[in-house]
Amino acid sequence: MSTSTPENRSTAARDSSTGFTPKARTTPTRRWRVVDIVIASVIGVAAGVVFWAWGLAYTPIDSVLSFSGGFEGILNGGWLFAGVLGGIVIRKPGAAVYTEVVAAVVSMLIGTQWGFSVLIWGIVQGLGAEIVLAVFLYKSWRIGTVLLAGAVAGLAVGLMDTSFASAAAYAAGSKTIYVVTSVVSGTVLAGLLSWLAARGLARTGALSRFASGRSADARV
Repeated sequence: MSTSTPENRSTAARDSSTGFTPKARTTPTRRWRVVDIVIASVIGVAAGVVFWAWGLAYTPIDSVLSFSGGFEGILNGGWLFAGVLGGIVIRKPGAAVYTEVVAAVVSMLIGTQWGFSVLIWGIVQGLGAEIVLAVFLYKSWRIGTVLLAGAVAGLAVGLMDTSFASAAAYAAGSKTIYVVTSVVSGTVLAGLLSWLAARGLARTGALSRFASGRSADARV
């Protein structure tokens, strides 16, 4: 038995005659899709390998910079880009933390001199970037927001290192330099380079299933 009413039939007739189609919902959902998990995991695994390689290069470079009075913080950005890149590609709550943690776990499993502490640092670093994206309600993807995410991730690792790692033994002035150089490194290596990488990926069409790849001008 038909349940249509004269009013419904009249509305349908008007829609048919005018060619009007009700507007589909265009607000992006914050719910994770399978493809989001897959791509975030790929980013995390690839970044984890980079983290591991960065760790190999870090030791000899750090031994030279250890006499610089805190300037070795400039190296920290190499461990921060996973969260920023994952966050601006996936554009879903938790993406920055997820990709940074996956990267930390991968580098830990391959083998690093820092052992399990890598996971703890990964969580904190991911949260640094995540907080910035959350403050902007996961709606702002301009370069300023991305640079800020990298900077706050750098601030997070700088504070962690000067509180719980070898840099905790530094004098107050050296600690300040360490934190500042960590912020600069996070801004450039994690912020700027991740923004450029996301733009490049968007232009190749690799991110066509993501909002970050469907932007008309390939901005993120």
